[in-house]
Amino acid sequence: MSVFKKYLVKIFALLLVFTLAECNYNQSNGRLVGSDGVRDLKHIIEDGVLVAVTDINTTNYFIYQGTPMGYQFDLLQEFALHIGVKLEIIAENDLEKAFEMLKEGRVDVFANNLTITSERVQKYSFTVPHSTTKQVLVQRKISESERIDNALQLAKKIVYVQKSSASAHRLKNLSNEIGAEIHVVEMPNYEADELIELVANGEIDYTVCDEDVARVNSFYYGNIDVETSVSFDQNLAWAVSTKSTDLLMALNEWLEEFTKTAEYSIIKGKYYNNPYWAKRVFSESFRVKTGNISPWDDGFRFASSTIDWDWRLFASLVYQESRFKHNVQSHMGAYGLMQFMPATAEFFGINHIADPQTQIRAGAQYLKWLEKRFEDSVTDPEQRVKFILAAYNAGLGHVIDARNLAAKHGKNPNVWDNNVDFFILNKSNPEYYCDTTVKYGSLRGEETYNYVNQIMQRFKHYQNIIPD
Repeated sequence: MSVFKKYLVKIFALLLVFTLAECNYNQSNGRLVGSDGVRDLKHIIEDGVLVAVTDINTTNYFIYQGTPMGYQFDLLQEFALHIGVKLEIIAENDLEKAFEMLKEGRVDVFANNLTITSERVQKYSFTVPHSTTKQVLVQRKISESERIDNALQLAKKIVYVQKSSASAHRLKNLSNEIGAEIHVVEMPNYEADELIELVANGEIDYTVCDEDVARVNSFYYGNIDVETSVSFDQNLAWAVSTKSTDLLMALNEWLEEFTKTAEYSIIKGKYYNNPYWAKRVFSESFRVKTGNISPWDDGFRFASSTIDWDWRLFASLVYQESRFKHNVQSHMGAYGLMQFMPATAEFFGINHIADPQTQIRAGAQYLKWLEKRFEDSVTDPEQRVKFILAAYNAGLGHVIDARNLAAKHGKNPNVWDNNVDFFILNKSNPEYYCDTTVKYGSLRGEETYNYVNQIMQRFKHYQNIIPD
């Protein structure tokens, strides 16, 4: 080998080492990070996933009639779409724990109504504001003589607040400002919504929280007063690691533009300025707090136990099929909660007038029947669930075709992600459905591909919000 060739080989080797060193996988969670342990925008884009932490309440992130939604959730979805990645949410209502997740690199963004304090800014980077608010006192409506209408009147009063919140920080400063002690009780396991409920029910006298949240609650609780301010206007932002400089820049550029749009105004108005919507959401949220997703949850729990499924996964499937409507019928003739086609329903011994519980039990039987077709070859439980869901939507034959195509093209026929899913997605392409291995013809595979993804994503949200 010539000296020149040897030199080129060395250069190539060095470049390869540099490239491999540039991005590594975090051993604890399998997420892509830089060689210095920092996860920034390029790693998020290469991974294809933005991981965010937020809290569960009736404005930020919640389930309404089976669908995940919320102010922070909607904003995160929009940003993830903007940078071309999927969104993964971790729910954590303890602010200290959420900040710890950010510090340890378990999440990319802490998305919440965070005030920027001198203590926090030493540890984290904050985005430009996504909104503004102020801290207000929540008290029951009482006579004018007893009502607190000035922060000075909080001296010697007991005020309950969320632990480590901006409200707790503000009250401690206020106590110093007025030269009199305010007895601040920080509640580690309570959200602002829950503390307001305690005020409304007469279990505590006072809490302090963001004005936006207080006003939304006042639409539902007619007996609370939220008119007394205890702070000036405050900017609310998201937090990222101090080392994620490119992510911070991208977030800032996006927030500065997006918060000027009509779309942002609609999102903000929907969750904070709509009394009718708030009443509906609060009514639904109380049911969700008891661990329910739909009127049929007992049936989901029982049926799931017979096939060793998580009942929330079963519920996500049913929502996808029928939005939990037990008497709905599609233009194709599918009907009921499980949207059985007539032939499938007949096979499992039910008809269009079957009661909801019978529909659910038959649905579980069908899922078990499908599982038996994959249990010997697809050994990974999560991958097997995705095959079952695809077969439920498209039919077993189309999934068999896609597996055969995967094997023929050097992919793993026993793995859905990045293997068989590609051939389902492309089964409307003549290049694939005209292949000699295909027995069941073409398929609008995008529908099935999205069907699987949407059920699995919704399942993760149900896991976040609904107790097992």
